[in-house]
Amino acid sequence: MAFEASPKDRSRALKLSDYLKHGLIGAVALVLVGAHFAPGGDQQHSAIFGVTPALAASVAVAAPAAKNGLVEKTTAAVQAFAAAVRPLSHPKALELAFHSFFAFQAAHPDEVKKPLLYFVDYGLPSTQPRGYIFDMSSLSIIEGPFMVAHGRGSSSGQYGIPTHFSNASGSASTSLGLYLAENTYQFTGHTGGHAYSSVGLRLKGVSGDFNDNAFARGVVAHGAPYVTPTRAGRSEGCPAMEESRASRVLPELANGGMVFLFAPNQDWMASDPWASASSVE
Repeated sequence: MAFEASPKDRSRALKLSDYLKHGLIGAVALVLVGAHFAPGGDQQHSAIFGVTPALAASVAVAAPAAKNGLVEKTTAAVQAFAAAVRPLSHPKALELAFHSFFAFQAAHPDEVKKPLLYFVDYGLPSTQPRGYIFDMSSLSIIEGPFMVAHGRGSSSGQYGIPTHFSNASGSASTSLGLYLAENTYQFTGHTGGHAYSSVGLRLKGVSGDFNDNAFARGVVAHGAPYVTPTRAGRSEGCPAMEESRASRVLPELANGGMVFLFAPNQDWMASDPWASASSVE
């Protein structure tokens, strides 16, 4: 027998529908407001106003993924890697990296063609291994830990911990956030007055104004002779690694892997569109 809802029941259903609709709008609004009014830092962090409608829409698309296992996937990944990936500069470093990866993957499944994540903890000094390559499908470490360079504009000394991050052209600084790995090419660089060549991996910054200028700046992953097994010199903002390692792993990351450059910078952690939208309090 068919059941016909009473006027009172229909009224309750409409109110619930309105509540859910406005609740979703409010949640997205909170993400945007949090990004817009985050306290400023350097010129990269003061440019948070560039969370575009398109990027906001991508984050909104990723939101329902939490119901489909985003939190569970992130928790499982953190538990799988936590004991092996040590030390970390901040207890949320892996959580933010994995949440960002899975959130972007949920929103852009056609772009994330490989379950590979190149992770760098720039809260550690350049004399300490701080890079890893993870397989996010099998939850295994493919490579690492290994030395990774930061931009010369990010630290005053040749070695140490980077403290300044920028997305601006000419800054020679590292840009934090999530990147999509694109194609490889023959990279040519200069160090100590000499030219060198290595495999290069083009990167597309997807964290809004934190790193969306990476392609125009020529920020790429590549091998460099100033990165050795014991320390890393400074780049022009590129997450450079040892040359032999680059030739082995960068082609594997190309065309669909991802890169996440982390630092315990509170402005960026609170306002990156992927890290902040997917973090767990």
